[in-house]
Amino acid sequence: MKEFHTFSPVFSYNHAMVKRLAAIAAAREVILHAHLVPKWEVSIRREQLVRAAHASTAIEGNPLTLEEVSQLAEGRDVMVARRAKAEVLNYLRVLEHIDAYQNDGQISEAHILALHRAITQETLDDPATEGAFRKVRIVVGNRHTKEVVYSPPPPKEVASMMIALITWLNSDAAHEMHPVLVAGIAHYELVRIHPFVDGNGRTARALATLILTMREFDIKRFFTLDDFYDSDRLAYYEVLKAVNKTYPDTTVWLDYFTEGVEISLHRVKERVLLLSSDEHRKVARGQVALSERQMKIIEYIHANGSIKTSDLVSLFHISRQAALKELLQMAEKELIQMEGIRRGAHYILK
Repeated sequence: MKEFHTFSPVFSYNHAMVKRLAAIAAAREVILHAHLVPKWEVSIRREQLVRAAHASTAIEGNPLTLEEVSQLAEGRDVMVARRAKAEVLNYLRVLEHIDAYQNDGQISEAHILALHRAITQETLDDPATEGAFRKVRIVVGNRHTKEVVYSPPPPKEVASMMIALITWLNSDAAHEMHPVLVAGIAHYELVRIHPFVDGNGRTARALATLILTMREFDIKRFFTLDDFYDSDRLAYYEVLKAVNKTYPDTTVWLDYFTEGVEISLHRVKERVLLLSSDEHRKVARGQVALSERQMKIIEYIHANGSIKTSDLVSLFHISRQAALKELLQMAEKELIQMEGIRRGAHYILK
């Protein structure tokens, strides 16, 4: 007999969660109303895209470094295993075209399957499992200890559970709920169902990003949660494991998820405020044109008080001559000025 399921999330609002949602809303407003030159918006968006692709694939064991992912994003070749490269390029393309996996604010089963297919293309042992719900029973285990961490629902229940989740995502109840909570619920529920043979984590994180994008809460696509998860993978897995014991109550997970959004958004807010500072407003008015490297130099001085030629050599892997030339050009534009002489020479904001 065909399995039939319904879905409605169960969780409790608590003081910490409410406080985080308020902080998230406040940070969002700051970012939306900050004045940024279009060039800088593109730069931040690209940087966050690269960090997201690196983090989300690294969580699943991809060996590429952030620098290698950045090179791939620029269209340069990297000498790594074909599968590792494909995983990163797939995720980059999905994030770049995340809007394609919905239609007029609605998500369908076909969208979810297409999302998984795009994420796993040419990376799975059996191509027939790309973009298809699993037909086999699987277990989630610790790759190091070989311990079974979680046993997902049997395959005969997968399609019905996914339909139940998708029906809820398109419901009035979901559209009336805070988008951050909806994204968090969708993320956990897809991981819990584990509808695919492989690629469930990446698909869940992409689905959360899709929901935030649809609800206009990704804030110009400036921030990503993947980096937060990757910064402490053990905590990420431990929270997922903990919720399995309290399900259907997912309060523990939503506490963690909202914390991640708040931290990630706060970092973006600080970056945006920095780029909206007096030095950058000069640029915005057309007085000065800065390269991406020069923007980072100003940010470094803001964070550290000053910068030396040797700092540039380390930051950008360039020669001392090239570093000195960069600083002198910025001094000519009256953005920075030199203090001290010889070995004590350093540059501060003017």
